[in-house]
Amino acid sequence: MRKLLFLIAIGAMVLCAQERGGGRAQAPHTNLKVLPDDANLIPAMRAAAAGLGQQCGFCHEQDRASDAKPEKVTARMMFQMVKDINSKMPDAKIKVTCYTCHRGMPEPVSAPPAAQ
Repeated sequence: MRKLLFLIAIGAMVLCAQERGGGRAQAPHTNLKVLPDDANLIPAMRAAAAGLGQQCGFCHEQDRASDAKPEKVTARMMFQMVKDINSKMPDAKIKVTCYTCHRGMPEPVSAPPAAQ
């Protein structure tokens, strides 16, 4: 399972890097309300993309600071929810991620798959 998550995360990183223009220096990020503008920002975005099985454009407009897409507003609320849940864990480890509920799908998976 960890290998699968690792492969999904790597794939999302490659796709987002291509979409953002590779390794070029970026201006400071703007309109951040939940996530800090630090070294963890882009890995968090890539993990979210992998957890939802989507590329960056699913939530973002070309102007990354824009809140025009409702998916971005929802994602911001979800990031806050995940942050709140993980902050209450006694061992301070991350227990909940986007993948916990979404399992690589845009909509959360609410029931196990039917038996085959």
